[in-house]
Amino acid sequence: MEAKIKRELGTTLLKSTGHSGGGCISEGQSYDTDTGRVFVKINHKSEAKLMFDGEMAGLDAILKTQTVKVPSPVKVIELDTGGCVFVMEHVDMRGLTKYSKHLGEQLADLHLHNQRLMEKVNKEQQTVGKGSGQSDVDVVEKFGFSVTTCCGYLPQENEWQNDWVTFYSQQRLQHQLNMVEKSYGDREARELWSKLQLKIPQLFKDVSIVPALLHGDLWGGNVAECSDGPVIFDPACFYGHSEYELGIAGMFGGFNSSFYSAYHAKIPKAPGFEERNQLYQLFHYLNHWNHFGGGYRGSSVRIMKNLLK
Repeated sequence: MEAKIKRELGTTLLKSTGHSGGGCISEGQSYDTDTGRVFVKINHKSEAKLMFDGEMAGLDAILKTQTVKVPSPVKVIELDTGGCVFVMEHVDMRGLTKYSKHLGEQLADLHLHNQRLMEKVNKEQQTVGKGSGQSDVDVVEKFGFSVTTCCGYLPQENEWQNDWVTFYSQQRLQHQLNMVEKSYGDREARELWSKLQLKIPQLFKDVSIVPALLHGDLWGGNVAECSDGPVIFDPACFYGHSEYELGIAGMFGGFNSSFYSAYHAKIPKAPGFEERNQLYQLFHYLNHWNHFGGGYRGSSVRIMKNLLK
């Protein structure tokens, strides 16, 4: 493996630093190379390339907004033995404490980035003497993403949609419930979903939604800080409703009140936020049920019942 990485990176030096890390899906290791230190994620599953290609595209998209720090992606390398490695910048990270408020502000800036681009383009088009298309910025007007991204190791359906409610209902919740049905044939979940999907549009009455670039899997384990500010990593990116990001953020802890205050100072809560927050948590409970089994069934069913009250 190391010989292949050396070749692909064009480095004579590839020395393990002893820094390692990893979650429940991939393992990671830091190496010194001719051009500096890199972090290498390793996954031997057959779907690793799809997963890492999506992660690389996500990091790249966040990086381009210049709003919040992410490790710079370098290269996805297929291994001769099967599986893949993903090489990225090594960042010296520690737990998020000092920079919680900064993360709230920067996350809001990430979510507002596309909207601000839209406003800039519209303003330019209204300026006398300028034709349309003066600006070369990429404004995104739909919901989805240009490549498949994975939340955990399960691929997300990111085909572009004009309507957020349709996108979220069909390509997020329905997709997860189809997997639950295939694995467990859970009658109660099926019946609750048939009622809930009729109610979902009501939760979005009078809410204006501009596609926002989302990290997509922002729980406490995917945030940290380095010497000069917060860092986020392991994204499952797509363009969606900014509120979606705060679904999983509230499920497992890791974010304090200064994070939320700073975020909502820039993006205030819209009416109905709390109910929609539960709807967004539903995706993650279903995704956990599909990853880790029936321990997450109870939470999934409970949320559906709550939303139907």
